[in-house]
Amino acid sequence: MSFGLFQIEMPRNEPVLSYAPQSPERAEIKARLKELKNKTLEIPVIIGEKEHFTEETIDIVMPHNHHHVLAKAHLASKELLKEAIEVALEAKKEYLEFPWEERAAIFMKAAELLSTTWRATLNAATMLGVSKTIHQAEIDSAAELIDMLRFNTYWMHEIYKQQPISSKGVWNRLEYRPLDGFVLAITPFNFTSIAGNLPSSPAIMGNVGLWKPASSALYPAYYIMKLFQAAGVPPGVINFLPARGYDISEIVVRHPDLGGVHFTGSTKTFQYIWKTVGENIATYNQYPRLVGETGGKDFVFAHNSSDINALATALIRGAYEYQGQKCSAASRAYVPKSIWEPLKEKLITELKTIKVGDPEDFTNFMIAVIDKASFGKIAQYIEHAKQDETYEIIYGGNYDDTTGYFIDPTIILSKDPYSKLMKEEIFGPVLTIYVYEDEKYIQTLEICDKTAGYGLTGAVFANDRKALLIAEKILRFTAGNYYRNDKPTGAVIAQQPFGGSRASGTNDKAGSYQNLLRWTSVRAIKENLTPPTDYRYDFMKEP
Repeated sequence: MSFGLFQIEMPRNEPVLSYAPQSPERAEIKARLKELKNKTLEIPVIIGEKEHFTEETIDIVMPHNHHHVLAKAHLASKELLKEAIEVALEAKKEYLEFPWEERAAIFMKAAELLSTTWRATLNAATMLGVSKTIHQAEIDSAAELIDMLRFNTYWMHEIYKQQPISSKGVWNRLEYRPLDGFVLAITPFNFTSIAGNLPSSPAIMGNVGLWKPASSALYPAYYIMKLFQAAGVPPGVINFLPARGYDISEIVVRHPDLGGVHFTGSTKTFQYIWKTVGENIATYNQYPRLVGETGGKDFVFAHNSSDINALATALIRGAYEYQGQKCSAASRAYVPKSIWEPLKEKLITELKTIKVGDPEDFTNFMIAVIDKASFGKIAQYIEHAKQDETYEIIYGGNYDDTTGYFIDPTIILSKDPYSKLMKEEIFGPVLTIYVYEDEKYIQTLEICDKTAGYGLTGAVFANDRKALLIAEKILRFTAGNYYRNDKPTGAVIAQQPFGGSRASGTNDKAGSYQNLLRWTSVRAIKENLTPPTDYRYDFMKEP
């Protein structure tokens, strides 16, 4: 029982370390990379207090050197998935009675551990396991996940403070209960911060859950789970379940006690989950909450008043940081004819300086794409462009998977604004550009709005204020995160809440209080301090 109205101060965003030569953090990460690389982990299924080592395993390799096995991951059987549901529901009985400040303390501790003694470990695991540069790892597995944990606990407190008014003789309250049942978190390979946030944000609000990490990102995901354990997350509140997707669908998504799904991944997978829930809607004990962030065909749209140097930098960073494997990555661009030639020259000059290779070489700007399947898919798009006269490869177009899944930064010019490469999500270091006639600025904005079925991120470059206003109006529903004179990537927690609509998801804005509200089921409580003792109203009295 609590005896006090406890406060959580609004956090500040975690500073991003530079890892410059001779800095202490650079020396520490180098040492941790060497340490982790020289041992092979056994990654178990973790249910409650138990670790399960199963008969079915998969090798976890480094994408930039797929001959190097980092770990063997054990996959949960259908029986273990059923056990995990039972354990989670049993853990909920005790967790439901935790005071909110105790839940807050657990995840605030996780943030502090990650900010200090765990920082190098999780960054190194992200660099090795999913092939990120140190900068991409630092802004993801350190700064963003720390911010998620700190701000989510703060927003929980702020949500609880939102209470209704009370009339004379009445006390009204709102209780922000967790959902019935359990929450299933399905996390992607490309952001360690998302992998940590999707199971923890419902848990902060008092829910229990099952966490199915992406198979290609089990290495950093395992270290997140160990971080949660070190911070004191009670056994069974978050259960770590490497598993086959179809087993999750059959056992977990269809379970009557499914309270919600917290998802980041492909549009097709989320649509399949939604369809499965719809087909089984009469069997659930409640209507499951479906929160998803899915794909994108994110754009950069340039006006002829754009600063060419700033535009080129935004295209390079937006399209090629983390090999274009961000839901927000710049995948298509619209450039006016009058500035195309100088922009093209600038892009090619800069791209020639980009190095692609191992993340332990800090001079590399790009590493490898995540796995063989992704490599093959991206290569198919490049080959399609080589064989179709609609396209012209302006730069790159080379790829090699001999050692790692390496693809050069590639620019493809499309003559058709509705072409395959202008519409479909590629999720790799391929930027497709359409050059339009300057006088067709408005018409081309309308094409941008209608071309792809997504609505995640987009950016407009212009120094002409009227041009910016026109674009913002026409592109109102084209991006849930919209940027002016900046790249369409790099949303910061509490600054740019992230999420899109259309085929890009439910737009529940990770990195804000809106997302946390989805993991609550509100109960209104009215207490009449002076209840009436006569059923008769005044209007019933005789005159």
